[in-house]
Amino acid sequence: RRMKKALILRALTLATMMSPYGGEDIVADHVGTYGTNVYQTYGASGQFTFEFDGDELFYVDLGKKETVWRLPEFSNITKFEVQSALRNIVMSKRNLDILIKNSSFTPATNEIPEVAVFPKSSVVLGIPNTLICQVDNIFPPVINITWFYNGHFVAEGIAETTFYPKSDHSFLKFSYLTFLPASEDFYDCRVEHWSLEEPLVKHWEPEIPTPTSELTETVVCALGLAMGLMGIVVGTVLILRVRCLGAASRRRRAM
Repeated sequence: RRMKKALILRALTLATMMSPYGGEDIVADHVGTYGTNVYQTYGASGQFTFEFDGDELFYVDLGKKETVWRLPEFSNITKFEVQSALRNIVMSKRNLDILIKNSSFTPATNEIPEVAVFPKSSVVLGIPNTLICQVDNIFPPVINITWFYNGHFVAEGIAETTFYPKSDHSFLKFSYLTFLPASEDFYDCRVEHWSLEEPLVKHWEPEIPTPTSELTETVVCALGLAMGLMGIVVGTVLILRVRCLGAASRRRRAM
């Protein structure tokens, strides 16, 4: 199964280079490489991404023709030219041709993604926060993630990560939405993928505890006071009874 996925990852790259724009709803025109794994995703311009030991070091924006480092400090250690990314893509295509000729290639099946939506921190009404849409088990890595606020499409305040590769050749991706929590608002994260017959929508709305009314607080306090007084009365009665029994016992012994 892993071999099939590795092969289809390379096949996706070839399809991208031969036809960067398509007529489907999910357009594949973004190229990246993670070690020996080549993948694509949608976007206005492609990029070549490089990682080492599971961590992304940099990517090359093929539209802007520039190298973007995950951490600026990395650029002080080494350099990477844009032309190297283009040469690596050509090399990947040649390796793809060899793999297709030397193997009985069977397309891998599309995996159904798993979606979860949760806030970055505890929700407090009126305090800015961030909603996180986590999409796991993505394969192939061609996917659309969109946000909706009270049923309306959201175009601003959104950030999205690249695909994070996993050991089973599937991918993980995050989308972030900044928002201002309000009691009556709700949000939806919609995911489109080739494995889904219709978009997968994950709903989220703030779960704010219902405030306790003053009447309820008064009743609770009264009940607590009543129970306390009852305990005092019962305790006093028991003490008096023990003393009476003790006095009666002493009188019987004296007689």
